[in-house]
Parts: sequence; C-alpha cells; structure tokens
Amino acid sequence: MSNSPLSSASEIKSIQKKSWWEAAKAYLDTRAIIMLFLGFVAGIPILLIFSSLSLWLREAGIERSVVTTFSWAALGYSFKFIWAPLIDALPLPVLTRLLGRRRAWMLVSQLGVIGAIVLMASVNPVDTSVLPMMAMGAVLLGFSSATQDIVIDAYRIELAPPSMQSVLAAMYTMGYRLGMIVAGAGALYLAVYFGSTEEAYSYAAWRNTYWVMAAVMGIGVLTTLLIHEPVSQQVRTERPTSDYLRLVAVFLLSVVALVLVYRQFGAIKPEFDDPLRQFLINSAQMLCSLAAAILAGWGLVKVGLVKKRVAFETWIEPVLDFFNRYGKQALLLLALIGLYRISDIVAGVISNVFYQDMGFSKTDIANAVKLVGVVRVIAGGFLGGMLAQRFRIMQAMMVGAILACVTNLLFVLLTYHPGDLTYMYMAVIMDNLAAGLASAVFIAFLSALTSIKFTAVQYAIFSSLMTLFPKVLGGYSGGIVDAMGYPFFFTFTFAIGIPILLLIYLVDKQLMIGENDTTGKPANEIE
Repeated sequence: MSNSPLSSASEIKSIQKKSWWEAAKAYLDTRAIIMLFLGFVAGIPILLIFSSLSLWLREAGIERSVVTTFSWAALGYSFKFIWAPLIDALPLPVLTRLLGRRRAWMLVSQLGVIGAIVLMASVNPVDTSVLPMMAMGAVLLGFSSATQDIVIDAYRIELAPPSMQSVLAAMYTMGYRLGMIVAGAGALYLAVYFGSTEEAYSYAAWRNTYWVMAAVMGIGVLTTLLIHEPVSQQVRTERPTSDYLRLVAVFLLSVVALVLVYRQFGAIKPEFDDPLRQFLINSAQMLCSLAAAILAGWGLVKVGLVKKRVAFETWIEPVLDFFNRYGKQALLLLALIGLYRISDIVAGVISNVFYQDMGFSKTDIANAVKLVGVVRVIAGGFLGGMLAQRFRIMQAMMVGAILACVTNLLFVLLTYHPGDLTYMYMAVIMDNLAAGLASAVFIAFLSALTSIKFTAVQYAIFSSLMTLFPKVLGGYSGGIVDAMGYPFFFTFTFAIGIPILLLIYLVDKQLMIGENDTTGKPANEIE
C-alpha cells in the first residue's frame, strides 16, 4: 500500500471500523510520538515572529505601525510553495547520504531556525538603526521555519500508511500547540522573570528569553538525529548534480530580482496618510516584485540556464494538474482558499498589542491568550473535526466562516471595557474556539482539493495562498488602528469576512467538493 493520503472509500471504511481501544492505542505508536516532538518544534518559531516579538518591540518603544510590519517576516510561510519542489527534489551533499533526504533537510532547517533566533537576540531594538538586522533575522526565521514545515509534512506522509495519517496529524497538531504555548506564554513569563516590564524595559531579559527559545529548538535537532528516515515509495527521477544546481540558481536569481525591484519601488513610491491608499501602493509594490521574480525565472529558463523539462516538472506540472481537474472553477477555489481565514488572521496580527493597549499586563496576556486561548483552539479543532465528519465539508466551512468573523465583534466590546479580565477572557475563549474550528474544517477542505500525485507541492501551494493576502493586509493593521481606532478596525475585520460566505455558497453550489472523499476530485467525478 502506498504511503499516500486516503484515496478510496474502502480505506476510509477500514479506518472507521476500528474499535475505541484500537483508536486510542494508536496514539502510543512510536510514529505518533515522533510527530508529537516534530510538531512541538514546528510550533516554536511562529510566535517568535508574531506575538512575542510584537510585545518585545512595543516594550522597547517601537511604534505600532512598525511593529505590525514585522509580521511580513512570516511571509515565507505564504511563499513556501515556490521552493517546496526544490526541497522535495534536491539532495544535500554528505547529509543526505548520512541521514536520508528528509532528515537532512529537517536538520538544516532546524539549524537555520536556531541561527535566526540567536541573530534576533543579538539586537537591541531601542536603537532603531539596527532594526534592519532584526528584520533580517526575522525573515531568516520565517524562511527556515517554513522549510521545516515543508519537510515535516513530507516526512509525515511517508512515515506511515493512510490508516495512520489521522493519528499522526492529531499528534502533530497537539505538539504544535504545545510549542506555541512555550514560545507564547513561556516567552512572556521568561521576559518577566528576567526583569522586563512595560514600565522598565530590559533588553537583557528579552535577549535571554530568545536564547532559551533557541536552546528549546535543540529538542528538534535531537529528535531528527534519533528518528529513522521513512521508506518513500514515491518514484523520483534522479538527475545530474548540474540540474539541481541550475534549479537552485534559477530560484536564487529570481529572489534577487524580487528584492531589487521591491527596494527600487520602495525608493520611489509616495507615502500617504490615508491607510487605504498606502495599502494599495504597498500592494502594488509587492505584486510588481513578484512579477519581476516570475519574469526573471521565465527568462532564465528561456535562455537555457535550466532545462525546460526539468523546470516544467518542478514548478509548472503540479499547478497545471489543479487547473486541469477543476477548469474554470479553479479561480473560484483559489479565491476561497486565499480569503477564508482573512478575518481572524488580520485581527490576530495586532491582538497582543491591542491587549497591551487595553491595559493588560504580560502575565494577563500569557494566562488568557497563550494558555487558555491555545487550549480553546485545540478544543475548537476537535469540534471542527467532528463537524467535518458529521456534515458536508462546505456546511462545516460555512459555520467556521460565520464564527470567525462574528467573534471579532467581541473585541469591539472589549474596547469599551479596557482592563476588564471578564470581557477579555470571553473574547479570547470565543475567538480561539472559532479559529480552531475554522482551521480544522479548512484543513479537511484543502485535503479534499489536493491531488494524490502532487500531495506535498499542492498542499504547500494551498497553505501558502491561505495566509498570503491576510498577512499582507495584517501588516497594515497598526496604521489602520492609528488612523481609525480599534473599534473601527475590529468592525472592519468582521465586515471583510462576510463576502467569504458568498464564496463558500458558490463553491458548494458549483463543485460540491470533498463529500466523504480525499482524492481531490469534485464529487461528480468520484466513482
């Protein structure tokens, strides 16, 4: 049996026929424990870019509009589909021979995460002249962490047969959330313990906190060295070393083109006080940069830097497969993928700064958001999984979308009760339950869209697109709040979630995706 996602009704039925005892015992499987540890280290980096870093910068006196732009450092998660095919295809010198393809890349990505955290810890943001170095460390952290995610997803799929995949995914999610608690609540507790407060900022305290987080990532390195390389049944085309080097050269030169155009555009673009106009000009900057990278890559292939067939099989074929299967409806699906999580992601970028501005201490935030909130996300995930099994996936998607946008109105209510822990906990609990539910049903939706033939690459594309536009928009959240205030901002995040309901309705009506299926075909194509 191929180690691929569930691909037939008979396999699904065989899994459902397991007894409660057999299902529970599966969580003690060695492979499940491996995914718990890998999930833990995968959950560490993300909050060191978002919430914990935002509080560090705010405590250091950095303006809100600058703080929220640091969230763009996590855009590596949204563009990981670009280099995911390279990770899947390229062997690493020496390491691949010693550790295997997956473990070699896993080790390199984890060392990159540790190095990035140490780099960020070496910078005191009070001196604004060194903020570019901190930004460089944050970008490296986002890139390395996204690479780690790509490798772990591939490792999970190859580690066990389809009957074990739901167990591995559940253990990975649990580990991920535990990692988020450590990097979220744990980092805030450590910053307080080492002596940094809102009233008396201490760079040494935050430096030591990030050093501890770097040390915690050592758990991932140890896990990678101890686990075994999975036996992959995927047929790989072995290419000459020169082909691999040429692929890397095309990728790196395309990135250079992106950076150059982004910087050149930034040097000449006007600055506006109006947040909407500033958002539009900055979006144009991002789009022009991406276009430059694509054109550079196309040009390099055209002149023969890499063989056209190699480039086609690496980057183009997985995309064409999706459009071939869904035709004209593919654009509708991509719109839904790119916008479904927009309400909670945009609101989440500034959430910790919001709590701080409402008069809550780091300890309050750690208790409510990083502990109680994460537990509620896990609970919401279980609820979402039950909904996805009990009802059609699009019905569950509709419930998740409604809750994700409506719960943002609770933050508007909190603005009228600053410092009130009762209102804070109510908002945090409901918002995180909604986020966990929406996330769980959305993962089921993406799994239904993914082709078995291109599981790793297409899933990377979908998960990248899922966060791209929301994260870009979230980077302007500080400017919107400065101009319009928190009540307007959270009402805005509620409003932008309403059109998603129409998208879900249209997708449900036209495609009826994923009813009891994970083959990636529309329901009317399932035999």
